[in-house]
Amino acid sequence: MSSHDTESIQTIFQKIWGYDSFRFPQQEIIETILAAKDALIVMPTGFGKSICFQLPALLKTGLTLVISPLVALMENQVEELLAKKLPVALIHHEIPRQQRKKTLAAIADQTLRLLYLSPETLLSPPLWSKLTLPHVKINALILDEAHCLTQWGDNFRPAYRRLGAVRPALLQSKPAGSQIAIAAFTATANPATRETLTRVLQLEKPQLFLINPYRQNLDLSTKICISPGCRRHQLLNFLTSQPRQSGLIYTRSRRHSENLAAWLQSLHYRTSAYHAGLSPFQRREIEQNWLRGDLTFVVCTSAFGMGINKPDVRWVVHYQPPALLSEYLQEIGRGGRDGGKMQALTLISEPTGWLDNSDKNQQKFFNSQQERQYRQAWQILAQIPLEGKVEAISAEFPDGALILSLLHSLDRLEWLDPFHYRLIYRHNSAKMTFKPRNEIFPYLYTRRCRWHFLLNAFGFQENADNFRCGHCDNCRRNRPLTS
Repeated sequence: MSSHDTESIQTIFQKIWGYDSFRFPQQEIIETILAAKDALIVMPTGFGKSICFQLPALLKTGLTLVISPLVALMENQVEELLAKKLPVALIHHEIPRQQRKKTLAAIADQTLRLLYLSPETLLSPPLWSKLTLPHVKINALILDEAHCLTQWGDNFRPAYRRLGAVRPALLQSKPAGSQIAIAAFTATANPATRETLTRVLQLEKPQLFLINPYRQNLDLSTKICISPGCRRHQLLNFLTSQPRQSGLIYTRSRRHSENLAAWLQSLHYRTSAYHAGLSPFQRREIEQNWLRGDLTFVVCTSAFGMGINKPDVRWVVHYQPPALLSEYLQEIGRGGRDGGKMQALTLISEPTGWLDNSDKNQQKFFNSQQERQYRQAWQILAQIPLEGKVEAISAEFPDGALILSLLHSLDRLEWLDPFHYRLIYRHNSAKMTFKPRNEIFPYLYTRRCRWHFLLNAFGFQENADNFRCGHCDNCRRNRPLTS
């Protein structure tokens, strides 16, 4: 279609998805992408974000690339679209070779409208060689779960930091005047994260769509624990209050998830540990068992949740608080998607840490891991060439790609294209210093409305003014947290 008026957009929307009208701001986002303009969208789960990029992809000739962090996340959307007989494909390393070859041929033949893939697959030579064919028209790059670009830690994927170099490299291979829009979607992004996404992805005057994260059906609370035994006791009390209700327990490490799951299994709870150290098959099996109800809840790290849509999750427990507010908001957002009431409980040490210092020790451990990465980056900075290939550095140094991404985040390095880097400067009188992030602790011990705190923290001050949710623990008791 050469033009896309409101009537034609709504006609396609109703024909394929069966809805009579859009939910704000779906139509506005669709029109932005159709106009080949960049966009940054902060939208809570359940607002129908996938339609915002699927529909414009179907309205235009050419290919839209959907970059997503998890296979499960991609598979769910692709299966739904294939059921509607739409020209969509998924490509990742687990797909059989013949199927991958078929998808690569479809790209060259321009018979696809949507291609779902991970950042690593996007930058793989077989696919990149097809995407850079001059005749292959690419309309848009969609970055789903865009906050993954900014969240450092055990699950960080270095390829994310190279995504800003993708559009310029693709356009170099296309006819003059070609345009590729970039739209970044996330459920959680504070002003600093939004600035990072805009800068790293090289967004050009992006349209901002910001929907505040408040959800009336999510009841937020914390419980202070004075010892490790007390923490387990509080957890059991909570589980007793939620008989046979589907839920999630988040821990900070693989070891904690396994130990806690084993203990709960010994008490005859139907549960399992889930973390990034499991094989893809093991992870899928646990996901399916939980979705079917064979497991009442899963004891997991932050590796669990994205792309796994279970509407009737009635509770989420953080057995230990996460490091980042964005992680917290993502994880509690996996509950109550059907609109029903959901309890979000975080178990925390008492503020001084004298009686139970486990939370402080846990935070120190994760900070020390990141500090070690900074030291590695400083050491490698003096050893690598001023310009070079990412692949060569990855082969020479353990965690080489990760260190290059860290140097990029510290403004010591720029990408010449997705595969080559150049150091901006090697030496500076001020060394790269690591600043520990303990941003969640003020939230955990606040005496104010918890949703008021979150709205402020994520840049929605206007919504936060004079706001009291009336259903978090602080609003309900309206007295100091530790009293």
